[in-house]
Amino acid sequence: MTLARVGLDARLTRQMSIGMKTYAGEIVARLPRVAPEYSYFVFSKGANFGWREQVQLPLAMRRARLDLVHFLSQYVPLMLPSRFVITIHDLIHLRFPQYFKAKVGPYYRSVVRRACARARCVITDDERTIDDLVEFLGVERAKVRVIPLGVSESFLDAAVAFSAERPYLLYVGNHREHKDLATLFDAWSALPESSSVDLYLTGPDDFGGELQRRATPSRAIVALGDVTTERLASYYSGARALVQPALREGFGLPMLEAMAAGCPVIACRDALPRALEGAAQSFPARDSAALRLELERMLADEGLRGRAINSGREVARRLSWDRCARATADVYREILEQL
Repeated sequence: MTLARVGLDARLTRQMSIGMKTYAGEIVARLPRVAPEYSYFVFSKGANFGWREQVQLPLAMRRARLDLVHFLSQYVPLMLPSRFVITIHDLIHLRFPQYFKAKVGPYYRSVVRRACARARCVITDDERTIDDLVEFLGVERAKVRVIPLGVSESFLDAAVAFSAERPYLLYVGNHREHKDLATLFDAWSALPESSSVDLYLTGPDDFGGELQRRATPSRAIVALGDVTTERLASYYSGARALVQPALREGFGLPMLEAMAAGCPVIACRDALPRALEGAAQSFPARDSAALRLELERMLADEGLRGRAINSGREVARRLSWDRCARATADVYREILEQL
């Protein structure tokens, strides 16, 4: 019996976030094992917007005589195959255009909108993104499939907690405007003076001296720089809580990674994916006073913290990358059975 031939566009380019790259890598690695009923062809070369993407990639896909193609991100060639699936993680660029380059919006409204219209299915990470797909790109609800992301086994393994001089809260992610780190800084700064707790941030100190201005003799904001996966698991394990103040997230892998590592999560309500809602504390967007109260509760109430850890681990154990890959292959089957 000849296996159906599935092409995976797994190009990792500089425009992609760490989460998007993680998703592409995990799906490509796990599909052959969890869904061996298909034959996979991986396309991993070619930057966005260039000759390789627009000419070489479509030609290579045509030569491979594929039955179905899965574009693992929104970066696609104009010459699209006849049958394909596309993953759109989020539409943050269209929801908050003021925080991104002016050329991003037209790309989504032309290239990405056209790709979504022609796709057999659009895969996304969270139910909330369905409304954005409909509103901003005119996607038919019936063709959207929601598949929550997964967490690496390395975060579920017991990591040695980072040993710090003082307790600390943790933020993991980039420092773009829509991440709303200002709300986190204000909430942390407003904690009682008796709360001797630091705030750790991944990434560089690119805040123009603000971290130093907010420091006191009893606490500081620490920029960790680039952090390896092994080191990140250690930071999660040792933190009093992971805080996600972003105005919106597609899925927010750090929240799931933190839960897997036994770290409570406090997140902006609009950034918290549906799959994690029951396992995290939340606060309204841009509300630093409400976030401060949640921080105080988590720092003072060991019972609350213990319940949050247990709930988070339970959710993380369910949301594996194998499950994500299997659900993705089920979308392929749904399309291929229509041939």
